[in-house]
Amino acid sequence: MIKAFFLDFYGTVVHEDGEIIKKITQIIYDTGESENMSEIDAFWWNDFQNMFTNSYGDCFETQRELEKKSLKHTLIKFGSIADVDRLSNYMFEHWVKPPIFEDSLKFFESSPIPIYIVSNIDTADILKAIEFHGLTPTDVFTSEDARAYKSRKELFEFALRTTGLKADEVIHIGDSLCSDVKGASSVGTNALWLNRFGKQITNGVESISSLLCALDKNLQSDNRF
Repeated sequence: MIKAFFLDFYGTVVHEDGEIIKKITQIIYDTGESENMSEIDAFWWNDFQNMFTNSYGDCFETQRELEKKSLKHTLIKFGSIADVDRLSNYMFEHWVKPPIFEDSLKFFESSPIPIYIVSNIDTADILKAIEFHGLTPTDVFTSEDARAYKSRKELFEFALRTTGLKADEVIHIGDSLCSDVKGASSVGTNALWLNRFGKQITNGVESISSLLCALDKNLQSDNRF
């Protein structure tokens, strides 16, 4: 029997920072030396991911620290004279006041079971974003709490341990096949992939196009997926 939803936040409840990333990449391109914006984007993403993957346990660093470091590396790589603090603040401002998807508020209002947010983000930032939109999750668990990021299992284990729920009593919902579906599966929790934009569905992955579809599935299956 499903007793709760675990819910990703950025990209699932609220919009990701894709437009902000484009804005920052354009500034780096305009103030630096690069053949095109795509190589800036690729370098920045790969540099961030390398640090992100190795950030856990005693080596854990917050999302803000990692983003600022990777951005600084990118400015140096492409000889940009842009200010790292100014560019970083564009991202940080988005994180605390992100636009929300239309179905999110109704999902929170209509869910018959508790909703726990499980997110790869710094605690202070997500709490501000939750307050900004007036959301009421039962609790919030972050990478900063677990000192590890999804898709590693530590964050899911931390959330299960803190709630006292068993892995098969929870459905995790998220927009990332790697962080959310793979991560939840690593601890034996079933996952629903939130595929808002009609991407090709991977075999063996159960997908939904809206958060409200998760409520429909819950009702249709009498709390069993």
